[in-house]
Amino acid sequence: MAQTTSQSVPARASGILLHPTSLPGPHGLGELGPAARRFADFLRAAGQSWWQVLPLGPTSYGDSPYQSLSTFAGNPLLIGFEQLVRDGLLRPGELADFPDFDPQRIDYGTVIPARQALLAKICRAFPRRAAPDLRARHAAFCEKHRHWLDDYALFQALKTAHGGRAWLEWDEPLRRREPNALRAARRTLAPALRHIRLQQFLFDDQWQRLRAACRRRGIQLIGDIPIFVAHDSADVWAHPHLFHLEPDGRLRVQAGVPPDYFSATGQLWGNPLYNWDVMRADDFAWWTARLQRVYDWVDLVRIDHFRGFAAYWEVPGDAATARHGHWVPGPGAELFDTLRAKLGPTPIIAEDLGVITPDVEALRDQFHFPGLVVLQFCLAECTLDPGAPFVCPENRVIYPGTHDNDTAQGWFNEPPDSADTRPPEQREAEQRHIRNYLQTDGQHIHWDLISLAAHSPARLAIFPMQDVLGLGRAARMNRPGQPQGNWQWRLSPAQLRDAPAERLHNITTAAKRCTPPTA
Repeated sequence: MAQTTSQSVPARASGILLHPTSLPGPHGLGELGPAARRFADFLRAAGQSWWQVLPLGPTSYGDSPYQSLSTFAGNPLLIGFEQLVRDGLLRPGELADFPDFDPQRIDYGTVIPARQALLAKICRAFPRRAAPDLRARHAAFCEKHRHWLDDYALFQALKTAHGGRAWLEWDEPLRRREPNALRAARRTLAPALRHIRLQQFLFDDQWQRLRAACRRRGIQLIGDIPIFVAHDSADVWAHPHLFHLEPDGRLRVQAGVPPDYFSATGQLWGNPLYNWDVMRADDFAWWTARLQRVYDWVDLVRIDHFRGFAAYWEVPGDAATARHGHWVPGPGAELFDTLRAKLGPTPIIAEDLGVITPDVEALRDQFHFPGLVVLQFCLAECTLDPGAPFVCPENRVIYPGTHDNDTAQGWFNEPPDSADTRPPEQREAEQRHIRNYLQTDGQHIHWDLISLAAHSPARLAIFPMQDVLGLGRAARMNRPGQPQGNWQWRLSPAQLRDAPAERLHNITTAAKRCTPPTA
């Protein structure tokens, strides 16, 4: 049974959005160690009760957490080295030799090989350095998670052996998972398989310790999963029958969204689409396992592109654009009825941004899933009818902006970037309306949006950490449609130390969102 709360979102709560890679620290990117606990201390001091993160899976080309190599595995790059020193798995001298990196920006091209080399050393030393209790917990983890861990470890080892190439480019016997080829690969790659399984245990062990530390501080966790999985993933390679693929593994059809105001050709995502008939035949076992796994990590799950459960845009697998697709009905209520029957309460946030049709709203509301409100979008749209007040229903999660948005300061006070196609007069009219509506000069627009979100009727308000700090566009996490240069922002130690906990606590208290910490 999943360990979930009985209610998706408690009344009048708030929290902060910060992915663990953005935590401060000396080892190239954020880790699950002391800095993560210091951030939880800040959340408590600021009166917050939720910490929202992005998907936690291992990333690949482009470093996007939304294109993971596995929907069940954790990202070993987040393993905290300082915690490994405390556990006796890493010698202080070995950590002292680690290279210096930019503390405020992640250079994945140099950070990843440096961290992987140190992790390999830790894995080789584990049998002689690990305490008996740690070895026992490692063995228990591998047995409990065998249903996905063995396939993931073999996929990852084979990918490395093939120079990082996608599984579609492997030799045919391995692509097709012929039993003799898999047995031979397991023998040849046995040391790599042990190391990959160990890294998954170390990630999970550290995450569970962080989750326990958050609970002691009265902090709950919000996770995030994309509705679709990456084509180049252990999920698709190990379970091709669950997806619409050609016999050779190529995409028969793929996911995307149709042409709209923002794109004349739509968006082509390249994700395989689920074979819902096959999934229905085994009572949605894969989706049940997927949700169970994420509830092992978090208390509340945001599902990206929720509208795809009502209907999704299907595009031919070899299409160059998303223009020539069509809508196909999704599994709808049948999936969520099954998940609740198997897992019990399933606290879910429905990411319902974009063009949402009545069938999507009906599915969301049938299960009382809160939808999303993003103030940057809402306030700009209000200019279409300047007399219309901003209205937010209670069963919503409200944000000044999300990881896909510019920071509040960048959005309002910096020149438009190349993705902003609005005519200058439209932008000026929107800004004028927002200044009048919020009764502000816009200098501290981040606090204006935080206060508006906090005092809204929405049950849960989430503030990006960049907005709490009043940072500009340079701190933006992601620019949709831009394949490079994303997911790199980091919080500096000084920014965390000097973050305005008292001011945020005062706003949260005035908005009646503070909850007392648990013992």
